[in-house]
Amino acid sequence: MTPHIRVTLTALVLALASPIAAEQASLPAAPSYADSLAAYQSERKNHRTGPGIPAADLAVMARATEDLARAMPKPGLKVGDPAPDFELVNALGGRVRLSDHLARGPVVLSFYRGAWCPYCNLQLRGLVKTLPHMEARGATLITVTPQTPDKSLEQVKKDGYPFEILSDLDDSVMKAYRLLFEVPADLSDVYKRNFGLDIAEYNGKGRYVLPVPGTFVIDGDGVIRAAHADPDYRQRMEPAAILAALDGLNRSR
Repeated sequence: MTPHIRVTLTALVLALASPIAAEQASLPAAPSYADSLAAYQSERKNHRTGPGIPAADLAVMARATEDLARAMPKPGLKVGDPAPDFELVNALGGRVRLSDHLARGPVVLSFYRGAWCPYCNLQLRGLVKTLPHMEARGATLITVTPQTPDKSLEQVKKDGYPFEILSDLDDSVMKAYRLLFEVPADLSDVYKRNFGLDIAEYNGKGRYVLPVPGTFVIDGDGVIRAAHADPDYRQRMEPAAILAALDGLNRSR
């Protein structure tokens, strides 16, 4: 290749890349989930009133967390695994297939417990702020939850989430991504006594199941290129890590 052609090709690549780079540079910084979590926990501590959760119930919650960590020490599919395809219903009753979105580019797939979970809501609010960064990198955000479409629709109307919220009503997708677990009966009772929460009111009659919260960055070929899943439901993938993974996909093309 002559020097003239090499220079011309370089200029063409830079010209094509510059609008994308300029768009990314014009966006506000992506949020930090860790900072949001710390602020939330500090606010809870400062505004705590009343007797709090009884020690026996706290022990049930701690034991359930420990049991889950033993049963699922490394939950979720791993980097390099193929992402199982699926078709689920969204908050409006439409059918959404993962492979249809992958045909257009990478997908950020995030599993969360439900609208009732404050830590999930922290994460979702952060994902809303990160969404323009994802879209500037050609990616789509899809979330999956065991809750019914009606509950998801309430959440969309309340919080204005602009991304797909899909309902895994037969648990098959949570199972395929190795995130599914059943909520122990004693833990469910603790939720009811202390928080007025019956998970089945969100998931449907008799469904006391949840996913380990997990996030996967999937490339256009359907391969998982970044993954985060932790039995500690308070821990989530940082937006910066999601964007770094997407940047890695763009560099490898």
